[in-house]
Amino acid sequence: MTHSYLSEFGIGSTTTIVHQPTYDELFILECDPALDEQERGVVTSLGAVSVDTGVFTGRTPKDKYILMDHHTDHRVWWTSQSYPNDNKPISPEIWSCLLDLVTTYLDGKYLYVVDVFCGMDPQNRRKVRVVTEIAWQAHFALNMFVRPNKEELRQFDEPDFLVLCASRVVNREWKKQGLNSENFVAFNFEQGVQVIGGTWYGGEIKKGVFSMMNYFLPLEGIPTMHCAANQGEKDDVALFFGLSGTGKTTLSTDDHRELIGDDEHAWCDRGVFNLEGGCYAKTARLSLEKEPEIFHAIRRDALLENVTVLEDGQVDFYDVHKTENGRVSYPIYHIDHLASLQQSLGHPNKIVLLTADAFGVFPPISKLTETQFLYHFLSGYTSKVSGTEQGVLSPIPTFSACYGAAFLSLPPMTYASLLLEKIRVHKTEVFLVNSGWDGNGERYLLSDTRRIVQWALSEEVNNSEFELLPIFNLRIPRYIDGLNTAILDPRNCYEQKHDWESRAFQLGEDFIENFNKYQDITPYSWIINGGPIID
Repeated sequence: MTHSYLSEFGIGSTTTIVHQPTYDELFILECDPALDEQERGVVTSLGAVSVDTGVFTGRTPKDKYILMDHHTDHRVWWTSQSYPNDNKPISPEIWSCLLDLVTTYLDGKYLYVVDVFCGMDPQNRRKVRVVTEIAWQAHFALNMFVRPNKEELRQFDEPDFLVLCASRVVNREWKKQGLNSENFVAFNFEQGVQVIGGTWYGGEIKKGVFSMMNYFLPLEGIPTMHCAANQGEKDDVALFFGLSGTGKTTLSTDDHRELIGDDEHAWCDRGVFNLEGGCYAKTARLSLEKEPEIFHAIRRDALLENVTVLEDGQVDFYDVHKTENGRVSYPIYHIDHLASLQQSLGHPNKIVLLTADAFGVFPPISKLTETQFLYHFLSGYTSKVSGTEQGVLSPIPTFSACYGAAFLSLPPMTYASLLLEKIRVHKTEVFLVNSGWDGNGERYLLSDTRRIVQWALSEEVNNSEFELLPIFNLRIPRYIDGLNTAILDPRNCYEQKHDWESRAFQLGEDFIENFNKYQDITPYSWIINGGPIID
């Protein structure tokens, strides 16, 4: 059945296919010493296999393309001068060329085919087939998606989404076609097909499938979300939105709460469900003391990417000379405190929007109104700091719609309005948490941020008093038990009050300039009331 399905794409019956390899089989195959360097994995002292993804240690957003056809032309959030994004259109002719490049190359190769689900909820998940010639990429797919049981595998039939990986393939015609480079990650949403050429980075598989889910589920009225989620003892569910470096994975992985998932979720009529079957955590400066749950998850069947492995097999997580984006993927059941799988869980009681403000303006926590939620959700603010990205020497404010603009296939307001509707129906409270820096340039302690999140998710909030922080008009608590009250108001770090105001005005101007791109949305005049007020 797999052969006949792939033959429809020009991958013939002479192709050798290893269908649904087990973890034990993949361990042997990906560590074969006869393999080329980027194909070959190294067994570490932790038991996990480590691989190198070459020059691409992250996604290549400038090389992302979507076929523009009658299905997508009026729906997709296409890049534009007023709001550039990663959704660049290609013609049917260019799509056919890229698809042919990949299928011609894969035809006759020794291939791994992994059939998985995207989505824990049986009623809303999608069947995904990943095809690759690289054993560790098959391992990655097995880690990151939901693994079907034997009965589900027998009934798998044709997939909803097909991912064709050809890391050795490049497009020599890219200049003539007006593309960015010889590398490509391209989609045909109507057929549910993704093709990958020229990059070895495993995250392209995961984020590609998420981009397709981000297209189809919202069209059915189900918001998809770039967020983590966990569940408390009383089945109370919390969501954590945030860009890279804000603590989304770290703060959602809590030994006092059960993890639902660390990155991608959807919210249907029955509640929240994880779109993945694994976790994909950053490893830069990872330690057992600070992040024990993640550290203990790195064992046999986990897959490390672009980390430093010493001659004795030890992993040096503090050596980030190759990249700050070192990663580990592992099956979600490697986390000890795990919520029930294979279903939708409850409706969220709380939502936490995470930012890492490097300018000493935002308080460690504030409680948002509906309007403020929309404003900050559409803004998606955090800051890039020195050392996290090449060329960044001082803090830079950065904005990413819905805390995941790179993965939005539809206009941002589509996701925001669907989410606001859920928030209103279920009376979900929203908080903005700053995991970044105070006015003295000191990063807030992780232990303090954990306590702040614990407070936000508890009933303590109901008995708290708040005061208003001007300019951004954020409601901040006057007191949190077990915390130095002085840190709750960012102005306390400044000798002169106007020093904080000066920084707040500057950051406020950055927010306003960024938000100007939303002037064409219908409730714009209402939403901007949730942002900074600068006289």
